[in-house]
Amino acid sequence: MDLDLFHEQLTRDGYEILMREMPADKFVDTHSHPFDVRAVVTSGEITLHCHGETKTYREGDLFELAAGINHTEQYGPVGVQYVLGRKHRGD
Repeated sequence: MDLDLFHEQLTRDGYEILMREMPADKFVDTHSHPFDVRAVVTSGEITLHCHGETKTYREGDLFELAAGINHTEQYGPVGVQYVLGRKHRGD
């Protein structure tokens, strides 16, 4: 995914843009967010489990989560960095 294009899309669609870096091998138990998420992994990896499915995202991969969706997060052996767009419902 072209990061400039991704930034343009997030801005066009009303998302707040953030950079995130998460530590190696950390597990975040079941939770949800009060906002929609669109993100592109820029290094490392993250594994998400939701709706009974587990999927790992690596550099260049895009993932999305709707607000209120319960999920877990597992960060890879070198952690993960990603560009995050978040948008609160009603924004």
